[in-house]
Amino acid sequence: MQLANLGSADRIIRLVVGALLLALPFIMDMNIGGAAAIAMLAVGAILVVTAVIKFCPAYKIIGFRTNANS
Repeated sequence: MQLANLGSADRIIRLVVGALLLALPFIMDMNIGGAAAIAMLAVGAILVVTAVIKFCPAYKIIGFRTNANS
């Protein structure tokens, strides 16, 4: 049983956007609101983790996949 449901392009986009969201609060010296910084860090971490493990639970729930393997 193969769990991967993310294709290469999707994974690259998630890694780039996730890394930016993880870095942004520190680049901005946390001058943004606390809740906004925490939200950016949380979303960034989720994007990076899903890219690394090649699996998105939300895609699984809606039956969507971006990888070529069926």
